[in-house]
Amino acid sequence: MKRGKFGKFGGLFVNEILMPVLISLEEAFEEYYPTSEFQEELNGLLKDYGGRPTPLYFARRFSDLVGCKVYLKREDLLCGGSHKLNNTLGQALLAKKMGKSRLITETAAGMHGVATVMAGNVCDLETEVFMGSQDIKRQASNVKKMRLLGAKVTPVNIGKGVLKDAVSDTLREWTSCSESTYYLIGSTVGPHPFPEMVATFQSVIGREIKEQILDKEGSPPDAIVACGSGGSNAIGAFRPFIENDDVRLYFVEGGGDRLDADNSAAAFRLGRPGVIHGAIMQSLQDEDGQIKPSKTRSAGLNYPARGPEISNLYDTGRMKACYAFDEEVFEAVKVMARAEGLIPALETAHAIGYMLGHKEEFDKDEVVVLNYSGRGDKDLDAILRYFENED
Repeated sequence: MKRGKFGKFGGLFVNEILMPVLISLEEAFEEYYPTSEFQEELNGLLKDYGGRPTPLYFARRFSDLVGCKVYLKREDLLCGGSHKLNNTLGQALLAKKMGKSRLITETAAGMHGVATVMAGNVCDLETEVFMGSQDIKRQASNVKKMRLLGAKVTPVNIGKGVLKDAVSDTLREWTSCSESTYYLIGSTVGPHPFPEMVATFQSVIGREIKEQILDKEGSPPDAIVACGSGGSNAIGAFRPFIENDDVRLYFVEGGGDRLDADNSAAAFRLGRPGVIHGAIMQSLQDEDGQIKPSKTRSAGLNYPARGPEISNLYDTGRMKACYAFDEEVFEAVKVMARAEGLIPALETAHAIGYMLGHKEEFDKDEVVVLNYSGRGDKDLDAILRYFENED
């Protein structure tokens, strides 16, 4: 990587107001992150507040259904219910070291928003969360959690009122208040140094997988499967294995409605490289190069671009990009609930659904780690409505 570039992806494409802010952020990250003081404080928070390490669970009954040996990396057991806290604790701690007093962020499914205000409270920082108006409606339980925790939740009504629009509004806000305010971005997207920082904080997932799978199996896994949009949980699981070509990497994005598959969130299948939110990323575009809206029932995967590092892994052939349709996702929720007693987030269910629908890709003697990125409490109403309508 050279100054935020992963192959032809990444970089810094922002207005002149934000350039010195991002340079200052990069310098602060490089100054504080490597220090023993920062590492001790962060690792202590991850352990004692977050609950790390999260277990690597052998899903015996699910394994029988897909025909190979599947371990679930239980990020749903991290405090807050998803992998998001790994990143928010790291960035909130950095913001505190930089002397900031306020955090702002975007959220879609709400898990990142919840994790941000949790981290903000721990670090004594005020928090404001920008959330698309459509996402506020479909993720009401997480909105209530954020407000209970003390966050200001600001509705975003521009565009389609979804994640892309929330990111745009947060960036606009940041340009006016960067001296006192830290933008705690939620995924491995945006201008440098955000993709590198978020990937660094999320890589704790993959480091734990590497140690845990060696303890359980004596060798690395044959494959790692993760859902993704911006790609933070996926790159967190993938990073320690990228140089090991014997470990296959699967990135499962939102395929949307099977009957309208050309208007989904599948940016690798339908998109091409372009500039969005300050970086070159694989993105959904129309014939004029304008960003197209993404469509999926999963709010957390409803972003029209893929982070620079994930985009490069796909571009170089190191990672396989795939997708799951909405019907497969909801069926995956039911299967996992009945087989293992676990209700996954709709985002996580994309990875589960892909494995169920593509059993031929995994041999019976293979060991596969599925990054179980979050639990489905937030999606329960949507899941129940789907099956009621099916009946």
